[in-house]
Parts: sequence; structure tokens; C-alpha cells
Amino acid sequence: MTHRSEIRFLLNGRTVNLPTVPATQTLLDFLRLDRRLTGTKEGCAEGDCGACTVLVGRLHAGVLRYEAVNACIRFVASLDGCHVVTVEHLSGPDGALHPVQRAMVEHHGAQCGFCTPGIVMSLYALWMQTPEPTETQVETALQGNLCRCTGYAPIIRAAVAVSQYGTPEADHLTLERGRITAALLALQDSRRVETGPEDNRAILPADLGDFAAAYAEHPQATVIAGATDVGLWVTKFLRPISPAIFIAHLPELKAIEVSPGAITLGAGVSYSELKPLITQHLPHLAAYWDRIAGWQVRNMGTIGGNIANGSPIGDTPPVLIALGAEVTLRHGKARRSLPLEAFFIDYGKQDRRPGEFVESIRIPLPSAATRSAAYKISKRRDEDISAVAAGISVTVEAGIIRSARIALGGMAATPKRAAAAESALLGQPWNEASFAAAARAMAGDFAPLSDWRASAEYRMRVAQNLLRRFFLEQDGAPVRLSA
Repeated sequence: MTHRSEIRFLLNGRTVNLPTVPATQTLLDFLRLDRRLTGTKEGCAEGDCGACTVLVGRLHAGVLRYEAVNACIRFVASLDGCHVVTVEHLSGPDGALHPVQRAMVEHHGAQCGFCTPGIVMSLYALWMQTPEPTETQVETALQGNLCRCTGYAPIIRAAVAVSQYGTPEADHLTLERGRITAALLALQDSRRVETGPEDNRAILPADLGDFAAAYAEHPQATVIAGATDVGLWVTKFLRPISPAIFIAHLPELKAIEVSPGAITLGAGVSYSELKPLITQHLPHLAAYWDRIAGWQVRNMGTIGGNIANGSPIGDTPPVLIALGAEVTLRHGKARRSLPLEAFFIDYGKQDRRPGEFVESIRIPLPSAATRSAAYKISKRRDEDISAVAAGISVTVEAGIIRSARIALGGMAATPKRAAAAESALLGQPWNEASFAAAARAMAGDFAPLSDWRASAEYRMRVAQNLLRRFFLEQDGAPVRLSA
């Protein structure tokens, strides 16, 4: 197989060819330092504040799709075959303001101005997808944008009013879609890319088989999908990641199959890409899904990455374990599958051999007799890490609990099922007393730690109360909380 060393992408209206790209070079540094496109700001350098938001367009099955992403944790090497759009590209050829910018001016949405370019880019992405958004949709789109002047009300008014100043159909990204699509297709050559100096090397496999071969050859490599974790390793901890294997461009890892009994998805499917199927097939996860980080991170982060990371406070493992999810691991051409809860062995340790990676996840769909819920407890409602996360699925037939799966994050060194609480529910009647007994039994399942997010006592009380909340909500009591 022939290789190339160039990273090739479109930046606003021009083609960029970079012969040598270090694995750790971020898009934010490239824009500001190399191209002097300083409208993209550095605020947190960890994907939290959104001041660095840009749009990245990529072809998905031949269709060009743009997403808001954090440039501070997006690596340049991952942009091969993409179209990067910065705030400088929004104005018309005569310098006229874009409709989003005009709305922000007219509704006094810009205060000190530092965060404004990132907010404009997030609202631009929202406007292209939803020209007439509700306030709730605007708030969801802005979860990943921090206004340091706390002036969200005029920003929201501006976002709702954008279509008074123009329509997406007349926007230049819409009008140029055919030309940009053709240009991106011309950049594709189905070759592996290897670039960067030897001590800061980036590899972009040609396809899934090439990825499996490259990782088997370099089992010490850092595998990067969305970079929502690895980005911080570089920007905050200055960790070396070479060789880095980038996989977000592989279509095989983006595949989603819906069968009568399950959803099977490639490990590279992002939170945003799965959201429509969550809404349709797993509606109990819909509100929970919108509380995973901010919009930019949901556009970049992947389900497989969240699992492979192995964090005890990852958002997806508890709710997927409760549903009985399985993972398929691959090493070279060999594959094996195991229940998701068995993948996590101890803190920082998973059942994954060197050179083996998470290839796909199978999520069974609940039966009509199964009642399910997902809960996230955190200090902030939006864009925060869980103190406790819980997934609960209970099957009830003729008033008797026939099966129960209760999984929690933040309660142990790994995401873990509450075996004693589950056992206490089996064969018991569906009533409050059964769940009270299960809550008491949960004390034997976990010995949580205290940290700055929550004390051990708080975590245990919350976990026990979530069981009671689950019963009350599923039993029809009007107890739904906003948190």
C-alpha cells in the first residue's frame, strides 16, 4: 500500500496542503499562529468554554455535513479531507455581516466580545440545521459556550431571530455545497497517511483493516477518535502521544444497524450521530444524552471512545450496561465479544490486550415489559462530569419483577452493577417496599470514595434515592425533577 505524508483539507475558501504535521498540533494553534485567523479564541484549551468553536465539514456517505467543534482539542492531522470554516469566512464578499452576526448586533448579544466568535459559530451551525429554533434548542446548542459576561438572554433572543435577517438557502455554505463536495471528493485517495517527525508521528489508516494492522504493529500507539480526552492529555498535561493513530475518518466505524432487537453501532459513532436513534428507540435516554458534555464535544466524542477510556465516571457505560450492551473487540482479523460490564476490570484496567480495540457496540432494545431510566447527578446541570450516573432497567410481568439491571458510575473504580440491589428485587412485587429493600441492599454493593465532586456518604444516599425515584416515576407519581 502506498502512503502519503501530506494532510490535505479546505480552510474557508482555499485548499491547504501540509507536508509535515506533528500529531500534537491543534487546529487552534494552526489557525492563530500559522494562518493568523485570530477570530478563533483560546479560552480554556480543554473543550469547555467554546471560544474556539469552528465548523468542520466532512463527507458522510457522500453527503457533506458541518458540525461545531472545539478547535483547541481538535488535531490538525484529523482534518484530512475536511472543510474547516472559521468566523472570518462568514461575511459576504462585500464585507457585509452574516445573518447570525447581524442578529447578535441588533439584539445586543455581544458583550466584551471574547466569547462572541465561538458563540456565533455555534449559532451558525444551529441555524443551518434548524432555521427557526426554540429557546430550548438554542440553550442546548450553547451548552458548550461560556459567556464570561453572563449575558445569555440577548444571545438567546438573537439566536431565535436569525432567520429575520436571512435564510440558510441563501447562505454561501449552502450555495457552494456542490463545489465543496467535489473538492473534498478530489482529496480522497484511499491511501494511508503517515506524517510528522518520528517523535511526534501521526498515522491515518486507509480503512478499518489497515487500522487493525497498524495498531497490531504499533500496540503502544495512542488511538484517537474524537480527541475529547486525548486533546487534554496534550494541552493540559503535555503528554507525548506518538505514534498517534487517527480513526475518526473511517466510515466502517460509523456504521449503524437497527434490527428488531438491537442497535449495533461502530465504535466511531459520535454522541450526536446516535442521538436520532436514541430519541426513536431509547427515549428514556434522550434527556440524559443532552447532558453529556456540550454540543461541540457531543459532535466530536464517540461512544467507543467513552467506553475504551475506561473512566469510572464515563457517561455512557452505566446506561448501556443497564440495557445489557455487548462490545466486540478486534485484534488484526480476530474478533471477540463480551458483556460491557465484563470489559471493565479495575481502575484504569480493561479486558483489552495490546493492539486490540473496541470495534462495535451492540445495544439490546428493551421489551414492552421493561421499564428503564437514566440519571446523572453533577454540580452543574450542563457540560459537567458526573458525580453519580445511573442506568436502571427492570422487567415486570403480572406485577412481579422478573429481571433487574442496575448499573452505576462514580460509585466504584469501574462502572459497576449493583448485584445485591438487583437480587433484592428479583421475584418481588412491583411496589415501593421492594425498592426500599433494594436501596438498603445497595450498601453492600459499593464503597464509594470522597472527592471534590461528592462525598462517599452523598454518593451512597443519592444512589439509594435514585432507586426510589425510579419506582415513583415509573409508577406514575409526578416527581420528575429538572436535575
